[in-house]
Amino acid sequence: MSARWRDSRKIQERVLVKGKLILETPALLGSGDAEGLADMPLLVDPLEGRALLTGSSLAGALRNYLRRYDESLAETVFGGQVSDKSRSTGGQWSGSLSPVASNDSVIQGYRNSLLFVDDGLGDKGVVKVELRDGVAVDPRTRIAVDKAKYDLELLAAGASFKISFELLVLRGDMGERLIKGLAQALQGLGKGEIPLGGKKSRGFGRCKVTSWQVVRYDLTRPEGMLAWLANDLTHCRKGADIAGLLGVSNMEELVSDNFTLQASFTINGSLLSCSPGQIGLSPDGSNESRRVAACLPDMVHLHSWRNEDHYVPVVSGTSLAGALRSRAVKIANTLGKDGYAITDSLFGYRRKNQEDEAPPTASRLWVEEAVIQNPLMLVQSRIIIDRFTGGAYPTALFDQQPVFGKGDTSFEIKLSLDRPEDYEIGLLLLLLKDLWTGDLPLGGESAVGRGRLKGKEARLVYAGEQWEIKQTPGEKVTVKKGDADKLEEFVQSLGRLGS
Repeated sequence: MSARWRDSRKIQERVLVKGKLILETPALLGSGDAEGLADMPLLVDPLEGRALLTGSSLAGALRNYLRRYDESLAETVFGGQVSDKSRSTGGQWSGSLSPVASNDSVIQGYRNSLLFVDDGLGDKGVVKVELRDGVAVDPRTRIAVDKAKYDLELLAAGASFKISFELLVLRGDMGERLIKGLAQALQGLGKGEIPLGGKKSRGFGRCKVTSWQVVRYDLTRPEGMLAWLANDLTHCRKGADIAGLLGVSNMEELVSDNFTLQASFTINGSLLSCSPGQIGLSPDGSNESRRVAACLPDMVHLHSWRNEDHYVPVVSGTSLAGALRSRAVKIANTLGKDGYAITDSLFGYRRKNQEDEAPPTASRLWVEEAVIQNPLMLVQSRIIIDRFTGGAYPTALFDQQPVFGKGDTSFEIKLSLDRPEDYEIGLLLLLLKDLWTGDLPLGGESAVGRGRLKGKEARLVYAGEQWEIKQTPGEKVTVKKGDADKLEEFVQSLGRLGS
């Protein structure tokens, strides 16, 4: 048997990559701790009290993104299951699996990752958080499910993390493949295509890296080994193009087969989605310091921190997805289909009770959080009326601060469906119609006329085709670009489902 030191990984180069990651939307980086003011409190570093982005969470998101390009390439960089034949080769390439550097790198049939991902620490100082609450709604009764209310503690948009990666490049012809895989994965962060944390499919965790630092250490030379040991950054390269910094050209563009929908709406009346934390906005919508609690309205529309300096009114992805799911069930059931089976496939399946043993599934429909532009902020005073006497209840005066639509008020809804079927696209088109015509309200108090929308324009993309839909001044909806008959065929496929 050969000496153990001869059976090394034969590392040729170490590539150190650092960057600054900035959140564009709030992120759910929960600790999983049940104790706290919220059901899912924010994960913080116990030593410094700063927000913490774990390396496992970041590595998982990068691996999943890279698998969309090439599954074997993701296994090469991040490790994966190794066959018996591959383990016996002691460092040789076997099929579509990653090369095994040595028998010691294989543990219970898996090869270790060649990419080290460090935990990321957030900004120093006070951690800025947002509180969001939610509740599970029974689609059959449209009322809240008992004991299904929850609170989330989110890291506010604008927070930043210092992230760091180190890639081990082995000798042989796999070096270029490893570098390409790393560049492909990190390019997704640079483009803002990789969300982080929980509830990513509901608009949380959107982020972007705008600046990179790359240092490459040649370990075949003594100078390179000493520079790596001393953490010498003399030859550090900086820039925004991670592929260029790593020396990778002709990067492959991801060809998406998703169905994407972007639609612009205005508010026809008012919209109120209550916020768990009142932020004290003046009636004209400008930001103020927190006022005395007695002066705040009892209900304030949901606002979220943006641009590092102010709050803006938003339509949350969770609220929008809930409204779409409830209406999708009704549409499918009206057409004689199994609405719950269809929506479970689209929006994900959640267990109904503790006795339910069916495995939960993730949502294939991605719903973004929408920022409302140029709304009108007004405070309304209301009372509760006794239906028996017709008089007001004593001490039942309350104030609300919804957002009102005006001429230039607008917001954009963005939906993306993974691996769509034609009938699923048809269902989304019917949901778009209901939103467009104001038949599907959003937010609370829809019974008194709130939450009605009015469509302005929409853009659809699928399988290389594009459609543009616009609302003309004459109150007529027109398909300005694309084959309208093709859209009708999507809707008809829903009616033919199961026949």
